[in-house]
Amino acid sequence: MAVAEPKKFHEIEIPVPWGHISGKWWGPRDKDPIIAMHGWQDNAGTFDNLVPLLPEGLAVLCIDLPGHGFSSHYPLGQYYYIWWDSLISLRRVVLHLGLKRVSLIGHSLGGAVGFLYAATYPDTVDKLVSIDIVCPRVERPETLVAQTQHCVDRFLKYESMTADSVPCYDKETMLNIVEDAHQGSISRKNCEVLMRRGMQPSKTEPDKYYFSRDSRLKIAGLAQFSRDLVKEYAAKIRCEYLNIRADPGIKFPYPELYDELLSTIKGNSQRFEFHKVKGTHHIHLENAPAIADIIGKFLTTEKALDMSNNVDDLVV
Repeated sequence: MAVAEPKKFHEIEIPVPWGHISGKWWGPRDKDPIIAMHGWQDNAGTFDNLVPLLPEGLAVLCIDLPGHGFSSHYPLGQYYYIWWDSLISLRRVVLHLGLKRVSLIGHSLGGAVGFLYAATYPDTVDKLVSIDIVCPRVERPETLVAQTQHCVDRFLKYESMTADSVPCYDKETMLNIVEDAHQGSISRKNCEVLMRRGMQPSKTEPDKYYFSRDSRLKIAGLAQFSRDLVKEYAAKIRCEYLNIRADPGIKFPYPELYDELLSTIKGNSQRFEFHKVKGTHHIHLENAPAIADIIGKFLTTEKALDMSNNVDDLVV
């Protein structure tokens, strides 16, 4: 029996006013791609373990959101309002590709951006797959007020860094930093996968590397969402919807909100699926086989019976 060719990808660049958005286009180039979006401070490589396991024939474009991976950084002086900026960037990509309709996959930040896009353009989204998140993170008001000064001052510090002052590390030290930062969510092996486009060699220090992402991305606490606001967005989603909740996954200030939003989406979506799967927040990277079949079937089958897995009884 013939063995199928392994999926291959092409690096692409989509022009934007400040530079370009980079991406990895997996599969056929003559098909409209499913657009996949990574989490905060990650990059398009977060899907390297998952996409090759999806059904043959699918085209998937994994993008580096602005300031991440190989995508251009914002101009000096520009703050990253990650939820809103990413929504606008996704719209730029869709328009550039001339897509009349689109299906989306998102992990963490990327899933939240998919949520906003599906609510903002409900008549143009066919399917949304969201991994370990529903909506943009909702913080408690007292937390937002307390961190405002930190956000402003740290942003000004990071934007003052020059190319000469950006920290550089040897490869092993850099992997240690990434592994420690994710606190068990990503193994060292998969930190290496993520760092394929998450770090670049220093031009001045031999055998040293710097993070390719923009340091300003570390400061993402301004222009956040309220509970009422995300509920309004949830009520606008009409597309086919799949939510995969990692167990144990990321923790949220309002854990009950996850269930509330899913119930709203379930009531309005053309098709709804919810699956709780053992794994870390980065389950798509750490244990892609555990969810690849779920995602693959959802993307390649037509509307079917509800598979909610008792979302009404969901405890997160």
